[in-house]
Amino acid sequence: MSGTELEHVDVVDAEIVVEDGGELDRYDPATAAVLAAMESAAEDHLKDIRPKKTKDGYARDWALWTEFHAWLAENTGTPLPTTAVTKGTMVGFVVWLDDVKEAALSTIDRRITGVTVEARGRGVQVPKEATEAARKVLKALGRDREKQARGRGQAAPATPGHLQQIVAADRLIPRKPGSRRRRAVYELPELAVLRDRAMSLMEFGIAGRAAEVAALDATDIKLAEGGLEVHVPGVKGRPDRDVEVDYADNPDLCAVRAWQAWKEAAGIEQGPAFRSVDQWGHLGTPRLSANAVRLAVTRSAARAGVEVKLTGHSMRSGFITASTKAGKRADLTRKQSGHAEGSPVFEKYIRQIQRWEETAGKGIL
Repeated sequence: MSGTELEHVDVVDAEIVVEDGGELDRYDPATAAVLAAMESAAEDHLKDIRPKKTKDGYARDWALWTEFHAWLAENTGTPLPTTAVTKGTMVGFVVWLDDVKEAALSTIDRRITGVTVEARGRGVQVPKEATEAARKVLKALGRDREKQARGRGQAAPATPGHLQQIVAADRLIPRKPGSRRRRAVYELPELAVLRDRAMSLMEFGIAGRAAEVAALDATDIKLAEGGLEVHVPGVKGRPDRDVEVDYADNPDLCAVRAWQAWKEAAGIEQGPAFRSVDQWGHLGTPRLSANAVRLAVTRSAARAGVEVKLTGHSMRSGFITASTKAGKRADLTRKQSGHAEGSPVFEKYIRQIQRWEETAGKGIL
C-alpha cells in the first residue's frame, strides 16, 4: 500500500497478541528483533494517520474507563489499576455502561474498541478473550428491545409550529433543583434570546448542521434583495455551499430579520457569527462550538415546552420535511442541505416524509 493510500485509510486497529514471544519464537533472534521493531514502527504509523476525530473518541473512551475504575473502587473498596484490562473488568465495564450510563448499544461497542486500542497504546496486552466476552455480553443485551431503542432513530424534525413556540418562549427560567443560583427564577438576557433565535432560524433556513452554523463567520452572511446569501463552510471534509435564505412570510420565523436583529444588538461585523453570552448579557469573543449550538437548540425547545426533544439535527431535518411537504423540487431542497444527487440519506428522509401518502391499505375499506 502506498503512502498516498495510507493517508486515506480509516484505520481499524487489528488485534495483535504476542504472548511469551508468540509467533516471533519461530524466528532466530536477529530476525525476531527486526520484526519486533517493524511491529512497533507500524503501530506508531497507524497512530499518526488515525483521524483526529477517532483519536478524540478513543480519549473519551479511556476517560470513561477511568471513571468506571473509580466507581469500581468505591463499590469494592479496592482500587484496581486502569491497566487491568481483563475478561472480568471488560465485562464489568459493559454492564456499567448499560446499567449506570444507560448508553446506546452501538456506543458501548465503540467504547470496547476504544478502550482496547488505548490500552495497547499504553503497552497493555489485552487478552482476546476479554474483548470476546465483552461483546458476548453486549450481544445478549441486544435482545432487549428497550435497550435496542436507546440512541436510535432520526432526530425529531423541527416543524414551523415548534419554531413558533421557541421564538415565543418566556425568558424566565425556573431555578433547577440543586442549583446554586440564589434567585428562584432566572431571566435569560435579551442578547442571548436574540442569538438563540437567530441561530435556530439560521440553522433551519440553511438546512444546516450544528457544526456548519458554528463555523459561520459574519462575512459569510450577506444581505441581498431577496433575503440572505449564505456561504456555508465545509465541515468534516464536506464541501462548502452557497445558499439563499428568503424573507419568511411570518416575521416571527424570519431568519433574515432574526440575523439582522442579533447582528445589530451584538455589534458583529466580522469574526464568528455566533458567540457566547454570559448570564449578565455580556458578549464573548470566542466562536460557539458545534456542541454549544446543539445544546442551545435543545434548551430553547425545552424552555418553550416543545413536546418532542429537538437536537442539533432537528433544524436540518425540519427544513427538508417542510420543504418536501410544501411540494418543493427535490433538487432545490438538496441544494440547500448539501446532499448529493442520489444520496441514500436524503432518500431516507423523503421516504419517511411520504410514507403515508400512498399505503397498501389506503381507501380499501
